[in-house]
Amino acid sequence: MNPENSYCATIPPVPEDTHRPLWSVMIPTYNCANYLRETLTSVLAQDPGPEIMQIEVIDDQSTKDDPQAVVEELGKGRVGFYRQPQNVGHTKNFETCLTRSRGKLIHLLHGDDCVRDGFYQKMQKGFEIQPDIGSAFCRSIFIDEHSQWQNFNTFLAQNKSGIVDNWLEQIALQQLIYTPAVVVRREVYENLGGFDTRLSWSEDWEMWTRIAAYYPVWYEIEPLAMYRVHSSSNTGKYIKMGENIKDLRRAIDIIQFYLPDDIVKKISKKSKDLAVLQSHYFSRKMVAERELIPAIIQINEGLKCGYSISSIRSLSFFLIWAIWKVKKYPFLYISKKLKFS
Repeated sequence: MNPENSYCATIPPVPEDTHRPLWSVMIPTYNCANYLRETLTSVLAQDPGPEIMQIEVIDDQSTKDDPQAVVEELGKGRVGFYRQPQNVGHTKNFETCLTRSRGKLIHLLHGDDCVRDGFYQKMQKGFEIQPDIGSAFCRSIFIDEHSQWQNFNTFLAQNKSGIVDNWLEQIALQQLIYTPAVVVRREVYENLGGFDTRLSWSEDWEMWTRIAAYYPVWYEIEPLAMYRVHSSSNTGKYIKMGENIKDLRRAIDIIQFYLPDDIVKKISKKSKDLAVLQSHYFSRKMVAERELIPAIIQINEGLKCGYSISSIRSLSFFLIWAIWKVKKYPFLYISKKLKFS
C-alpha cells in the first residue's frame, strides 16, 4: 500500500443488503454531452440487463451542455444519473463513480469514449479463468472528434491473451494503457483505495501500477476500447499548459514506493527519460500546429526531469527544427493567436 495513502480515498464495501450485479459501468462526464450519446449507445448495445449490469452517468456539474437529457433520451430509465452538487474535478468525480458502484467488476468509461462490440463478454472471461486477478485490460483504438479511427495503441503486452508476466516492471516505466480499456474488481479498489488526488493527468497510470504491485493482471489482446482525442479534452488542455509532464514527475515519485529496491532506481531513471522524450514529441507537435508558447512550456517541463544525453540530443534537434520552421514560415507564427483553453 502507498505509504501516503491519505491522498487515496477509501472506497467502502457495498452494504450487505444491496443487490450486487456483476458489472458496474460508471461513466464520468463534464461538458461532453455531444459525445455521450455515442458512449451510451456502445454500452447499451451490449446490455445484459439490470440484474447483471449497473449503468450510471456521474456528471461533474457540466456548464455547457445537459448530459441528463441525453441519459433520459437514450437510457429510457435504464441508465442512472447523478450530478455532483458542485464541480469537484475529474479525479474526485472518479471517486464518486467508485463509491456509487455496486458491481463486482467496475468499468470506468469516460463520457467521450466508447467500447466495441464484445468488450464486456471478452473482458469478463479473464476474471472467470483467473478469479484472483485484480484487473484486466485490452488494447485501444484512438478516435477523433468525428469518431474516425486515427491509429491503434501499438503496445502489445504479449502475443496472446492471459496473465501478463512481469507486468509491474512494464507498467511502472510509462503509461501503456487507457482508462476505457481497463476493468477492475471492486474489491481491489476497496483494498488499495481510489485514485491519488495529488495527480491530475497521470492518476490512471499510478492506479494501474499500484494494482500491478499487488495483483496479477489479465491482458486481452483484441482492441476493444475506443479512446477519443480532441482539442477540448483534458488531455489537450494539460499538454498546452505543460501539466502533463509536471504530473508525470509527481507520478514517478509516487510509483517508486511500489517497486522492489533492486529495480527502483533503474525504473525511475528510465521513466524520467521517457517523460523527456514525451515532452519533446508534444513540443514538436505544438510547433507544427503553430503553438510556440506551449511548445516552449513542454520543453521546459521536460528538462526538469533531468539532463540525460538523450534529453540534450532531443532538445538540440527540436531547437534546430523549430528555428527552421519559424524562419521558413514566419507569417504563420506572427498571425497565430495563441490560446491556452
